Amino acid sequence: MRFENLAAKYFSMSEDVWQRHTNPWSVWTRYSCLPMLIACIWWRELFGVWFWPILVALSVWIWINPRCFKKPAHTDSWASQSVLGERILIYQRAQVPLHHFKTLDVISALLCVFTAMSVAGLFFHEPISTCTGTAGLILAKTWFLDRMVWLYHEVHGRDEVIN
Repeated sequence: MRFENLAAKYFSMSEDVWQRHTNPWSVWTRYSCLPMLIACIWWRELFGVWFWPILVALSVWIWINPRCFKKPAHTDSWASQSVLGERILIYQRAQVPLHHFKTLDVISALLCVFTAMSVAGLFFHEPISTCTGTAGLILAKTWFLDRMVWLYHEVHGRDEVIN
């Protein structure tokens, strides 16, 4: 089972949840999750015993976020189409044009490198590695979402049933 499938299963992404997640507010507010998580871990000593409740609250927000917004009236925004493209990648992999996989491999490698950089920076409490890794993660995730929009347009152009 691929990582994307595991993540979708972990987040219990039903059809209704996927439709709600296509709301641009859901996509854009998820951008706040990584910086808040990094800040929580960075200031773990300052938070003391409050670190764990804050971490749990952030984890709950990450899980509940796709569920808290209503289904959008239309899905013609970049954010909505990034979610629709991600659904294609996860559930209709055979329809993904082959030229996307090389780029997705590069994005995955960058995500691994920047994750390692962020984790090391957090572990050693080193601000440059933490900030560089976090910025790299956000940029790589944005590149991934943009690739999902491209994928959505290619597949949606071939088959009007997807949505």
